[in-house]
Parts: sequence; C-alpha cells; structure tokens
Amino acid sequence: ICYRLDYYSPAELARIVKRSAGILGVEIDEQGAAEIASRSRGTPRLANRLLKRVRDYAQVRAAGRITAQVAADALAFFEIDELGLDSMDIKILEALVRTFRGRPVGLTTIASAVGEDPSTLEDVYEPYLLQKGLIIRTPQGRQATPAAFEHLGVSLPAQK
Repeated sequence: ICYRLDYYSPAELARIVKRSAGILGVEIDEQGAAEIASRSRGTPRLANRLLKRVRDYAQVRAAGRITAQVAADALAFFEIDELGLDSMDIKILEALVRTFRGRPVGLTTIASAVGEDPSTLEDVYEPYLLQKGLIIRTPQGRQATPAAFEHLGVSLPAQK
C-alpha cells in the first residue's frame, strides 16, 4: 500500500499554530499564526518549529506576544523569507540564477556549488522549490525559472 500525503493549507496550519501556541502558553493573534503558517511549507512539523523560534524571539523583543509584525520580524531575523525559503534554498537559487545564469545544471554540480550533499538537495530542498515553481527538472539538469529570477530581483538573461 502506498499513501501520498498532501501539504496542509495555510488555514489548516494557522489552526495548528494557534493550538500549539495555546499548549505552549504563548499569546498569539490570528495574523501572527497566519504569518507563521504561510512560511511553513505546508508542513505542521515545520510550523511548530517556526512557532517555537518566533516565541523565543517574541519573549526577548516583544513582551512575549506574537502579532503578524513580530512574526514577520522574527522570521526575517531567522532568514525565512515570505515564501518560506531558508538560507540554503536561497543559496541554491543564487547558484542557479547568478553562477549558472539560468542554464540547466546537474545535481552534483549544484551540490558542489552550495556545499551540500546531492541526496539532501534532491530529498529536502528540491521538492519545495519545484512545488513553488522556482526550479524545473529537465533532461539536461535543474534550471531556475523566471519566478526564481524575479524572487531574487535578478533580470532574466538575454535569449540567444
């Protein structure tokens, strides 16, 4: 038997974050929960991990209360962007966009460029980047999409 699990919606994740905040004794408003949920890659485990990091930030910088602004500031501090990309995701996109100028690149070449194991790239980072439409897999290798260039604020290379 093979099961395929779908990602959770932001609304479902926001409910999970609110419930977890209650269990942790953290004061959080709806917008704060939604901000954390929107950057959780559709995964409750990640939503709860981000909640704990935001809670720690809020305890030091915001009297322990999590609002949308506190959550956004905390996630920016921890280098989690508005799409839920972390520093390694950005390194991968930077390599594909800037180093390889949007050309198709093999997995091991990308792994060498960012200092990560190829299987970790393929199993951990690539699925989310594919889901978000930031990279594609071609027979020649992985390639940044126009959305990746836009996300990084880089102009598309001229077509030859």
